[in-house]
Amino acid sequence: MPAGTLYVVATPLGHLGDLSLRARDTLRTVPVVAAEDTRRIRPLLSHLDAHPRVISFHAHSPERRQTVLLEILQDGRDVALVTDAGTPGVSDPGPELVRAVRSAGIAVVPIPGPTAVGTALSAAGLPADRFLFLGFPPRRGKDRSELLERAAECPWTVVLYEAPSRLTGLLNDLAELAGQEREAVVARELTKVHEEIRTGTLAQLETHYSATPPRGEITVLLAGTGERSRRAPLPPDLADRAARLLAEGMSRKMAVQQLIAAYGVARNDAYRIVTGIG
Repeated sequence: MPAGTLYVVATPLGHLGDLSLRARDTLRTVPVVAAEDTRRIRPLLSHLDAHPRVISFHAHSPERRQTVLLEILQDGRDVALVTDAGTPGVSDPGPELVRAVRSAGIAVVPIPGPTAVGTALSAAGLPADRFLFLGFPPRRGKDRSELLERAAECPWTVVLYEAPSRLTGLLNDLAELAGQEREAVVARELTKVHEEIRTGTLAQLETHYSATPPRGEITVLLAGTGERSRRAPLPPDLADRAARLLAEGMSRKMAVQQLIAAYGVARNDAYRIVTGIG
């Protein structure tokens, strides 16, 4: 018996009218749907009058769950992989399953459709011929610092996802690295009733969302530097000067400002030097 097919199906971010005809037909005909959250996919399936077996498959699913899905495919039954909203595998579960299915010689067929990245870029008014997608930033520590530094230094538009409760913290951290006047866009609740696409500087956006706490799913777009990554070598005594300033009791923020004023270095470089001193 030939193996089944894994269909990777994009579902609406919010507006049900965005579900493609091909996705509708697939969800109505497959015998099994692997869903990130079974509670969120069932209303969509009910809307389509579709009645497949629904299996939970998310980032914290046990390894056995992937094995079960492989067994279903090897048994000749098709499976549709869906996420809560948008395209599976884009900051959502899916890549590991797709890799395992391909390794087993089983067909994987994408059913394209909505994704918050492309949707936000299309309405942001920022250059999108090249862009850098960084997903959800780490909450703290060195990994967060390194990722946000990369975002601040990127010559192209940068796209990130963030939870509502952490949006102002992200905007503040980006302003520290990229400058308060860097242009940015916050796209919230895309395609839903309370959709909002707000543009401004990082400082303006932080002020707004500090006064008006956001709700819903959020995509942040940061304007690129517009510059190539070629940079002059940093002054050899920059780290020593930074260490002396900190030893004198100066705050990291003030030390960064002092280095910028004294050496004319980029804010990102000054910040990296200062934060790298134990």
